[in-house]
Amino acid sequence: MPLRITVRMLLATGVIVLLTATCLLFVAVHGAAAGTPVDKRLSYTCPFPLIGLQKLDVAIKADFEVPTAPGGTLTTSGLTITVAVPDKAARGLNLVGAATIEGTAAAGVTLVNGDANPLPVRIPLNVAKTDIPQTGGFSPVATGSVPTVTLAKPGKTTLTVGDFTTRLTPKKADGSFTGLGSFTSDCTLDPGQDPVLLSFDLGDKPAGHRYTVAGKTTVKALTASAPLAGGFDLSPTAATVFTGGPVFDKAHTDFRLFGFVPGSADLEFVADGPQGGDLTGTGFVARPRFTTVLPLVTLVGMPVSSGPACRTSSPSTAELRTGDGFTMAGGGTLTGTYSLAPLTGCGAFTPYLSTFVQGDGNTFDLVLTPRKV
Repeated sequence: MPLRITVRMLLATGVIVLLTATCLLFVAVHGAAAGTPVDKRLSYTCPFPLIGLQKLDVAIKADFEVPTAPGGTLTTSGLTITVAVPDKAARGLNLVGAATIEGTAAAGVTLVNGDANPLPVRIPLNVAKTDIPQTGGFSPVATGSVPTVTLAKPGKTTLTVGDFTTRLTPKKADGSFTGLGSFTSDCTLDPGQDPVLLSFDLGDKPAGHRYTVAGKTTVKALTASAPLAGGFDLSPTAATVFTGGPVFDKAHTDFRLFGFVPGSADLEFVADGPQGGDLTGTGFVARPRFTTVLPLVTLVGMPVSSGPACRTSSPSTAELRTGDGFTMAGGGTLTGTYSLAPLTGCGAFTPYLSTFVQGDGNTFDLVLTPRKV
């Protein structure tokens, strides 16, 4: 019996260390270079009861984005960290009736941002419950929530792997504990490896971005939509502020007044004054100010107004926000609302046309696709 318990302890501890390495890397790679795929392998040495120090390997894959200027934050997406747990570990856990394994970890990393003092970070994570097969190896994956880190300083920025510790618990199929209880293990990175998982220069001024715009605008009062195309140039002037905004091609919409009178209108959104907005995390909020021009309006196929004089009597200001998953490098969705003031300069039909155009609740639904600056 004593010998059997020793084997169980050793094999179970091996699983714990493997899972711990997975958790550590989840923290350490958070926030690597924008649009850069990472596929890195590192080895660690971890203490085992009775058999001493053992080496373990882990692999990570992810896509990362860094802030474009001081004041921005590190972000990450598509992170997967996989450890191949060998068959002997699964068999050892089965000996004590373990059907799943789960637990917590505390990972240490060091962040250096420009000339600021090194910032040691110790972050708690969870290891999701993982099924243990009767035979063959299995591949646990660690997940967790990493706090956002703001980089305030310009200059070289690095994120370096540190030590880590974990406490995991194998459990029986009914959720009860096995005779192994919970285990704790502390591990160190093997020498001769590059411990830096992130390194980049953070400039004083963010880079500019240019996008192709496609989508639509909806005029609520007309219950009609017009397809939109154009561009969006974004030029940061500070860490959190930019100039620029959308420039749309002439648009066209068909509508029906009272549900049966056919009509159409050309639409032009003409910028009014400086354009700009705020950088927010991986995206931005744009506040374009524009006048809406209706150079041609028809009813029942007959022009009722033509020329650039037909326009809103005062400018509109939209608030356009990037959507979930948007990145400066990859683009994404941009949506918002705006109001239309009464029309002016549309001739004898001005009051009549205004009734069917002016009002709140008009929308932009856009997709921004990056193009070369």
